[in-house]
Amino acid sequence: MPIVQVNGRSFPCRGILFDKDGTLLQFMALWGGWADYVLQFMEERLSFMGSAFTVPKSKVLGTVHNEGGKVSDYDAQGPLAMGTVEETKGILAWQLYAAGMPWNEAIIQVNQITNNAMYQLRQDKPAFPMPGLRDFLLDCRKASIDMAVVTSDITEAALEQIEWLGIKDFFSVIIGRDQAVNGKPHPEMVELACKRLGLTPEEVVVIGDSNSDMQMAKQAGAVLAVGIIKEDGGSEHLIDADIVIKDYNDIKVK
Repeated sequence: MPIVQVNGRSFPCRGILFDKDGTLLQFMALWGGWADYVLQFMEERLSFMGSAFTVPKSKVLGTVHNEGGKVSDYDAQGPLAMGTVEETKGILAWQLYAAGMPWNEAIIQVNQITNNAMYQLRQDKPAFPMPGLRDFLLDCRKASIDMAVVTSDITEAALEQIEWLGIKDFFSVIIGRDQAVNGKPHPEMVELACKRLGLTPEEVVVIGDSNSDMQMAKQAGAVLAVGIIKEDGGSEHLIDADIVIKDYNDIKVK
């Protein structure tokens, strides 16, 4: 059986399940601009209504802003990092509802804003792999390790962005939130990926950048929950990780 080696320890496994954002691709390059666009247009709609966000702008989605007001970082424990598409839209729609807009109209407005933001992403395709990712995927392939993606994003968007990275062929299974009844940290997506790979959770390693990924792995009974931290970031939020790495240069397979 193939072996995953990390921090001087070895773990036998037959499969590896990856989160997408912040795990396969660099989070801020993709979602920083999206958040800027969405928050700007939300602010404009609220201002037109004579209102404003009910909380500081940085708390709406969990973002950090520079002196110019642009998104420069994100809260690894916030909704931008951990929330599903539905949860994020719900948060934004509630801001419009709290300002006096009927809920049905708020949903329509938020869908329009987020769709426009996604359109801009598709023009730029700002998807960049995490350091060391491609070599790690190649090593996993050589070791005959099965690989899958389990993400809180919807499957269609996940497939598209993984194709931007040029790594889609590495994954025999890609599961988005829309394929599961329960999202992270519920173990359902791990169980579903394992079923499609013909493996058991006890035979797979889960790699992710949020503690909901770690909790999902633990609840499913995965052999190892590996947390990956953002550049210059800490690991305090990955309290349920078995092991934490900076990037894919810290983990080997054979």
